[in-house]
Amino acid sequence: MIRVTVDSIRVSLLTQHRVVVLREADSRKYLPIWIGAFEADAITLAIQGHPPQRPMTHDLLKTVFGELGAAISHIVINDIHDSTFYARIIVEQAGHTIEIDARPSDAIALAVRSEVPIYVEEHVLNQAGVPLEDEENTDNEEPQTASDEPEKEPADEGLTLFRDFINTLDLEDDEGGKEKK
Repeated sequence: MIRVTVDSIRVSLLTQHRVVVLREADSRKYLPIWIGAFEADAITLAIQGHPPQRPMTHDLLKTVFGELGAAISHIVINDIHDSTFYARIIVEQAGHTIEIDARPSDAIALAVRSEVPIYVEEHVLNQAGVPLEDEENTDNEEPQTASDEPEKEPADEGLTLFRDFINTLDLEDDEGGKEKK
């Protein structure tokens, strides 16, 4: 498993669809996952530290786990099939480990509220991860052009459009876009 953090929540100006962008902890590889607007808002509010006036669904679930004596250990984005991501919420209760199937967006919203690690299985990151090339070339070499880059066969043809869209996003740190902890 590879540890990731929530890098940002992005919005397509054309479609208004949301993407949560996860970043591998020790590199500049990103995992973009399309999510719903409500889940995007839930993740954003938690990252920015804005408590809702009334508990949202993810706040309620966190409270229920606590009241039942269970602790969320971590979450895992554990699989991808036909461009659909799958996740597991790992819970510890009375010495037992419980794995709960979840949508990645819900698992991430719960993880940021509970301040627990987020992991991605290596095969998921290999299949759907997007490396971010450094914009500045520190070796004083000419930057590669599209024709200089080796052609890569996408692991899944359905992800080609997705990768093209993600490559158009500005994934550099946006100090005005989110509050850092």
